[in-house]
Amino acid sequence: MENSLEESGERKLQCSDVSKCFQLLESILDGNDVPDSKEILKSKLAKCQPCFEHFHLEQAIKEVLRNKCTKHEVPSELVANIRQKIEEIK
Repeated sequence: MENSLEESGERKLQCSDVSKCFQLLESILDGNDVPDSKEILKSKLAKCQPCFEHFHLEQAIKEVLRNKCTKHEVPSELVANIRQKIEEIK
């Protein structure tokens, strides 16, 4: 049965080891050095629907965070005003 799924191109609907797979996928997404990561990722995403969905969700979240959480320069006058108000409260 396992071979017919792989040959037909369909993904499993349940992951055999969710926590281990998700940890591996997140490690790959984080850019950690995982031996054979491209092959592992390609294989996992091709064979397992939960891994496929988790990977793409995490990838989308990381992209949003990367785009929305950029460092912006704060005017020094604003910083000084905030510090002054904090000192007044103390």
